[in-house]
Amino acid sequence: MKHTIAIAFVILASVSTLSAQKTETTWFASFNTIGLNKRFSIHFDGQWRSGDHYSKMLTLLLRPGLNYKISDKLTVTAGYGLISGRRTISGISGYAPEHRIWQQAVYTHPLLNSSLAHRFRLEQRFISKSSVSAEQLVNDGNIYANRFRYFFRTVLPFRSVKGFSKGTFGAIQNEIMFNIGNNSGVNGRSFDQNRAYAAFGYRFGKKFDLEAGYMNQYIQGRGTAFTNNHVIQLATYTRL
Repeated sequence: MKHTIAIAFVILASVSTLSAQKTETTWFASFNTIGLNKRFSIHFDGQWRSGDHYSKMLTLLLRPGLNYKISDKLTVTAGYGLISGRRTISGISGYAPEHRIWQQAVYTHPLLNSSLAHRFRLEQRFISKSSVSAEQLVNDGNIYANRFRYFFRTVLPFRSVKGFSKGTFGAIQNEIMFNIGNNSGVNGRSFDQNRAYAAFGYRFGKKFDLEAGYMNQYIQGRGTAFTNNHVIQLATYTRL
């Protein structure tokens, strides 16, 4: 556990020391899995993200999907995502939708007294084209883009027990994202962003976790522009 925490600290420190436009936001997230039978389950996560300095809503994300369990170690999912994001053009602000179709595979294997999950996700993104008309933000048409995301996460119980079902834990995760194919409609680069995260939480039982943590989100913009976003996240995990 000490080695894993040290690795996470290096990731967080290396990203946060870069010079960038700095923002401070809060994310509230709910991740849910609802079992249907031995093979199929429903995935749903919803997220509310604030603007800089914890101002009004910046992003609302709703993402349902259908899981299929191939084995105890491998689950595949396909789903849809609706993302409403706040944009500002020439001083005029409003919300623009992004529609996503996504597919993923999650592979999990044992790690120490816990496990490590690897998630590989593909996204087909339909991003609204926004402009200003009559002093209002107008969305007309879409920009199409593809993105690949790799994510790993581990939950480390503070007590060494087999079959951890209740108690305090630490969580460590990282996600890196790359644009695939024509990236002119996004930032014009292959690299999109990285999210490094560490948290403390409490498992109330096999069905529910609550955690709070810090995320460093490094976002590559166009040209040499980039943003270093400091995120405080509160998240729940439900398994029904």
